[in-house]
Amino acid sequence: MEPGKTMSQLRKGVLEYCVLSLLRDRPRYGTELLGELANTGALATSQGTVYPLLTRLRREELVTTDWSESPNGPPRRYYALTDKGRTALAEFAVVWAEFTQAVDRLITPDQQADRRAPSS
Repeated sequence: MEPGKTMSQLRKGVLEYCVLSLLRDRPRYGTELLGELANTGALATSQGTVYPLLTRLRREELVTTDWSESPNGPPRRYYALTDKGRTALAEFAVVWAEFTQAVDRLITPDQQADRRAPSS
């Protein structure tokens, strides 16, 4: 598998929860979310991905939206995490920890050797 394709598949699987994480502390608008994702490097994505995702999160009642005046330009739509979104994020954090530990055990050579070593 190509590294770019691998990264794309991983990004698709976690992007929703990364967006919810960015909304954990305060409401943000779409372009701000795109910038924060881009700052991570690995999670950089496009408007064509983020805005449909935000629409779906709103339909699923994981986020709410509110229009607010902008000091430079037209009003902005801000997205905020709902209680249901906070619950989904907390549940994902538990699953993610278990998932990454399991994957790390399989792909890290030292940990694989530790698993195969006979017990005394």
